[in-house]
Amino acid sequence: MGGQPPSLDEARAAFDRGAWADARAHLAALDAEAPLGPEDLDRLATAAFLVGDDAASEQARTRAHAAFLDRGERAAAARSAFWVAFALLDRPGQRAQAAGWLARAQRLIDAAGEPCVERGWLLCGSGRQRAAEGDVGGAHEMFARASEIATDFGNRDLLALARNGEGRTLLMLGETVRGLALMDEVMVAVAGGEVAPMVAGAVYCSMISACHAIFDLRRAQEWTAALQGWCASQPDVVPFRGYCLVRRSELLQLHGAWSDALGEAQRACERLAGASRLPEAGAAHYQMAELHRLRGQYAQAEGAYRAASQCGCTPQPGLARLRLAQGQGEAAVAAIRVALSEKREPRARVLVLAAAAEILIAAGDLAGARAAAGELAGRAEATGAPFVRAVAAHTAGEVALAEGEALRALESLRAAVAAWQEIDAPYERARARALAGVACRQLGDHDGAQLELDAAHEAFETLGAAPDAARAAALAAPPVSTGPPRSTGLTGRELEVLRLIATGVTNRAIAGRLGISEKTVARHVSNIFTKLDLPSRTAATAFAYEHKLV
Repeated sequence: MGGQPPSLDEARAAFDRGAWADARAHLAALDAEAPLGPEDLDRLATAAFLVGDDAASEQARTRAHAAFLDRGERAAAARSAFWVAFALLDRPGQRAQAAGWLARAQRLIDAAGEPCVERGWLLCGSGRQRAAEGDVGGAHEMFARASEIATDFGNRDLLALARNGEGRTLLMLGETVRGLALMDEVMVAVAGGEVAPMVAGAVYCSMISACHAIFDLRRAQEWTAALQGWCASQPDVVPFRGYCLVRRSELLQLHGAWSDALGEAQRACERLAGASRLPEAGAAHYQMAELHRLRGQYAQAEGAYRAASQCGCTPQPGLARLRLAQGQGEAAVAAIRVALSEKREPRARVLVLAAAAEILIAAGDLAGARAAAGELAGRAEATGAPFVRAVAAHTAGEVALAEGEALRALESLRAAVAAWQEIDAPYERARARALAGVACRQLGDHDGAQLELDAAHEAFETLGAAPDAARAAALAAPPVSTGPPRSTGLTGRELEVLRLIATGVTNRAIAGRLGISEKTVARHVSNIFTKLDLPSRTAATAFAYEHKLV
């Protein structure tokens, strides 16, 4: 173009072909030379939204609304007002402003007094408000009326948004089958490119959020994969916003793509920076902390948990698990007990219960661990969700193993391995196999134990789960003698302590089991390390298994 600015026709053509970055740049340049008309301001607002510039989008849309009003076009002005509200509804600190824009749009539509598709859009906005306020039945009615209007006017975008809302509210009302059927139907249209990008991104994030809430990870993964083609055809689009980025990171983590998961969590932290997005930013920092913890990057995990807390996100149960990994058993127990008393949301409750069982076993509180496992079993039966069934079976195996019921433990752990395999969760599957290896060893099946532990170690190495890999390697170390060397000089009590160290319990738990003080246990542990020339509890665990002390 020889340095000349693009023409308005060229800017509109870029918009029509989905070149959103070019469309935004061209329209913004033209607007700087001479104010655009309201239709082109709407185009600029849409393009800016799709490339992630929310501030520019809101400014352009607000100007379009005013320009339509100046021309006396009430329905068009109401439509622009709806899209301003649509963006604001996703921001926790700006929902009152969203309500104001919806009220203004409704007043304009009522004043126009004619049937129009904009009434359907406003019903979708009001439906989201009603659902957030707890009136789920009323919200469902609004979405259903919006679907009827969309059908009457043949508007695919409105139909997708309205039916997605119907599906979400049905899920909230307990009608899971009907709700998911509606949402799946909408996702077919989204993945097939039948819906405008602004609506497609909103519907996708809604589906991921719904699947997350009901533990339907298989469906979430399936639609994520289907949507990759759509994303590839829209390279300028920033399709994952807010919590949606965090949910996507969690899916990637579950399926073993930890590097990609960390990248998505980092993007979420960057996009959600700012006072108005603190709750979402807290979830993003917590997700980063979890990935660092699993990799053994404890300093980075500590910082990310702290950042999550500063955003108002309770960093549990991850922080309690970090404390356990750092050898701070008392801090871990105290934190998880508080989390057990606070967590009420179903998904959070499941995760806290699983962590509580692990931490309480390490502390020697088998009664508490047994109670957590029992509650998990009840939740698994109630929901029927594969993820919850896997967690419940895994936890039941952990508790049975701690109680010395190796055969019962192995049965539960085999079920957990199969369940984790079904939902493609390689890290959790490796954890269950490592525990199954310990159960096999207790039952005298040393070949079976070796196979399970070697497989777990290989999986941990592949994932980059350094702490778990080290533990599995210690457990999998082959026996090199038939008994403890006579030259160690360990006393009978020190041998007892060494055996308990090898089971993974803390000094406090050892003290409780042996009826001695924690200070005495610490002295025994120090003596063991000195006499055997061992640097750590992991090395002591390996020594105990090598010499068949466990």
